[in-house]
Amino acid sequence: MSEILDIVDEHGNPTGQTVEREKAHTQGIMHRTSHVWIVRKKEEKIQVLLQKRSINKESFPGCFDISSAGHIPAGCGYVESALRELSEELGVHAYEEDLIFCGDRLVLWDDKFNGKVFCDRQYSRVFALWLSQDEKDFILQPEEVDAVLWMDLEQCMEAVKQNTISHCMVLEELEMVYAAVNDEEDASIS
Repeated sequence: MSEILDIVDEHGNPTGQTVEREKAHTQGIMHRTSHVWIVRKKEEKIQVLLQKRSINKESFPGCFDISSAGHIPAGCGYVESALRELSEELGVHAYEEDLIFCGDRLVLWDDKFNGKVFCDRQYSRVFALWLSQDEKDFILQPEEVDAVLWMDLEQCMEAVKQNTISHCMVLEELEMVYAAVNDEEDASIS
């Protein structure tokens, strides 16, 4: 059964129309996603949890990615979708008040996967979530996630910038997370 998404405008507002996920990606139709970056503080450094995408994924198999992310089904909201994806992909149960809003971003890029055109047009809402948990304690959804890895956030940003790890992350989004968690940490000290 095909996943149905809301078609949205350039500000992420639903237009009242829907589209099948595959058609959205073949025709470059704007839709929404939620991204959640799990962070923790260890040895005075902020770390980010990276998801290693399943080797069976059509796009970017085996690459490091956002802690948890997903398309937003038609009729659902950003937070509802973010919390559902956390639970499904990582076995993490969180609440709306646990999420730190980092910002919104437009994703506009084209590629080919397995010989098929892939035109991604998404409006993404980015969140962070403080969670100090060992990698072995996450319950991974095998169709989506092969493994998770904690990495110092600044080291991760540099690895993405220099392209020294196999990834499908965007530096701009990591910078949004870095700013949001540091602002929140500064506010809690004041």
